[in-house]
Amino acid sequence: MVDAVGADHAIIDVGGVGYEVACSSRTLSALPAPGEPVTLSIETNVREDAIKLYGFLSEAERGWFRLLQSVQGVGAKVALSILSTLDVGQLANAIALQDRSMVTRAPGVGPKVALRIVNELKDRAPPLALVTVQVSGPSQVNDVKSGSAAPSPAAEAVSALVNLGYAPLQANAAISVAMSKAGDAARTEDLIRLGLKDLAR
Repeated sequence: MVDAVGADHAIIDVGGVGYEVACSSRTLSALPAPGEPVTLSIETNVREDAIKLYGFLSEAERGWFRLLQSVQGVGAKVALSILSTLDVGQLANAIALQDRSMVTRAPGVGPKVALRIVNELKDRAPPLALVTVQVSGPSQVNDVKSGSAAPSPAAEAVSALVNLGYAPLQANAAISVAMSKAGDAARTEDLIRLGLKDLAR
């Protein structure tokens, strides 16, 4: 249950015990009102002088939090700053497209660190992360995330590119570009064609 929300953390009541959990600003803004129940994925950082808890509303966000910290110069504070500035889909696209300027939008991230992030993480994806495509139709996004029986053309196109051997992040970024060109009503085969064209550049 949410007990209180601060500038960079929330107090979560678990069985009458309040735990201070550091969160990205995106997670904090999405938390329910104090007194309401909430489920967070927790990352525990144990140090000699303290035990720090980090909370996330999705496994994908927690996966990126871990992955970002595998890059030299990126600690928990910088990782949270990045996740506060970019959502999971935006971060995946920025890395796949090698757009370090997008990553430098996060406070505390300079050009050198941003370059390391996009270079080192280009062909990697966090554990349990779901491929998300930046499209305007909410039903299409839900189809991609849920893996429903009738996936959207965007989901099918991403899957097709992955089956052709492209990394999930590359496929996601290429289909995002294809969607921006073809529009929400595009057919799967059109998105695949445009995606392959973008990847061949």
